[in-house]
Amino acid sequence: MPPTNHSLFRRKTIESILANPPADADGHGGGGLARHLTVRDLTGLGIAAIIGAGIFSTIGQASLNGGPAVSLLFVFTAVACAFSALCYAQFAATIPVSGSAYTYAYTSFGELAAWIIGWALIMEYAVGNIVVAISWSDYFTGLLDGIGMHMPSWLTTGTQSAYSGYEQALATMQDGGKLTAAQEASYVLWQNAPKLFGDFHLVIDLPAFLITVVITALVYVGIKESKNASNLLVLLKLVVVAVVIAVGVFYVKPANWSPFAPNGIGGVLKGVSAVFFAYIGFDAISTTAEECKNPQRDLPKAMMWALIICTVLYVLITLVLTGMVSYKELGVGDPLSFVFAKVGLGWFSGLVAVSAVFAMASVLLVFQLGQPRIWLTMSRDGLLPPLFAKVHPKFHTPSFSTIITGIFVGVPALFLNIDLVVDLTSIGTLFAFALVCGGILILDPYGKSTARFTVPYINGRWLVPVLLLVVAVLVYVYNADSNHELWLDVSGARGWLREDETGKITGGFAHQIPYLVFILATLALAVVTFVRSLSLLPVLGLLINLYLMTQLGVRNWAMFFAWLLIGLGIYFGYGYKHSKLNRPPAA
Repeated sequence: MPPTNHSLFRRKTIESILANPPADADGHGGGGLARHLTVRDLTGLGIAAIIGAGIFSTIGQASLNGGPAVSLLFVFTAVACAFSALCYAQFAATIPVSGSAYTYAYTSFGELAAWIIGWALIMEYAVGNIVVAISWSDYFTGLLDGIGMHMPSWLTTGTQSAYSGYEQALATMQDGGKLTAAQEASYVLWQNAPKLFGDFHLVIDLPAFLITVVITALVYVGIKESKNASNLLVLLKLVVVAVVIAVGVFYVKPANWSPFAPNGIGGVLKGVSAVFFAYIGFDAISTTAEECKNPQRDLPKAMMWALIICTVLYVLITLVLTGMVSYKELGVGDPLSFVFAKVGLGWFSGLVAVSAVFAMASVLLVFQLGQPRIWLTMSRDGLLPPLFAKVHPKFHTPSFSTIITGIFVGVPALFLNIDLVVDLTSIGTLFAFALVCGGILILDPYGKSTARFTVPYINGRWLVPVLLLVVAVLVYVYNADSNHELWLDVSGARGWLREDETGKITGGFAHQIPYLVFILATLALAVVTFVRSLSLLPVLGLLINLYLMTQLGVRNWAMFFAWLLIGLGIYFGYGYKHSKLNRPPAA
């Protein structure tokens, strides 16, 4: 029996979406979104989103943890993304409207799941863009310092970072210890910062806020202007990355690649959050479906091209970086600039820093483009107030949603710390990927769709159990140390939670709960696949994404669930009652 209009799992049908497209989705006058994007533009948007903070910032810490073997993590992640990209591509070819994973979940899992993923995508895009804005500010202020234009520290540092450093300095001084250079700088900064209203220390990251304002204004003006800017920035970025690889290869010392995986599989997988933070581009492409000239044909092509190009570049960059200097030295915020300065190419290091400023700006552009279109779609469905669906009559962009996105990113970027949200963004990305793979298993488990692109059907009845058995044997044989650590946690030998001296959770039963849930989910999915002969590729995509989510730590999971609880409060307070599917059906 199909769900009633009052069900939490009421679904939009693909037939109803195609038969009654959104009134403002035709792209022709009357406030519609304008169709300007071709497959080249879409591929450029994907590359702009994927190659940015990953290559110019977070790849350094990932290399420190995993050594040269982190290049294999990019290959592994690309395979996981390939399964997800195939599923995204089929959905995009089937449902060529804005909304991305939110819309796909609405048609497969129902309204409650759609709201949850839509709320997670807000975190994925907007919160992730806070990280990019702060990282852009670091590169930009460093560039200004390099040419002798110094901005006051109280205008280039987030309030949270400055206060945290000040508190650490105070604690060190009270204990009679010697301040580090960073602690001393934080102490002096906080003490000398201007004060407002008595005791309020004015310490803000102004460049992060200003770049958000500029990008938001560009996105507000129009999709055509945005895609032209994106294409230009992507071309510049690709040229710089290619030159970095071409020049860096002459400074590679093969001895630096040994040991290849100094910290084992666990060390490599520590870089999962940094890697998936970079791979949000697929979702960003699919949010622009209503602005594509031929979405059913071009979106699948663009997704696959973006994945292939970016994976090749990431693997090459990682091998060059870890070959030029020891992986032990790469735990810096600007690894590309660092390695060239290390080998004596200071001028080239400066060039990389300049290109990073443009690269980060292109990532901001794509994510600021994607988020308003998800809010637009949720508003059309009645889950958000109608104002979020307002389209500018001249610029044909979701005007109100774009402004709100700018505020949602720009204001926190003034105050927050960059470390707060990278892992949260990765959880949101993996969650979206997992739901999209699961959605294909619900809507088209046997590859019988008539869409212009479908995930190739391979019977997983025997392949999935066999592959899981092979993986289990390999883990048992080659991962003995981690297996022993897992047993100590699960058996309760380490208690509920265990933390190191820095407060980071390193063990305990609670630390393994996500992994235990994954094991149960894997066994259940294997049984269902065997019984129903489900398609292999979506099943593998779902399993890989779920596994990668277990690697992000119980504390990040707790924050993720807290974010979802806030979202559920908004849904039951507004969205459930105002949903268009909650209205009586027309006669």
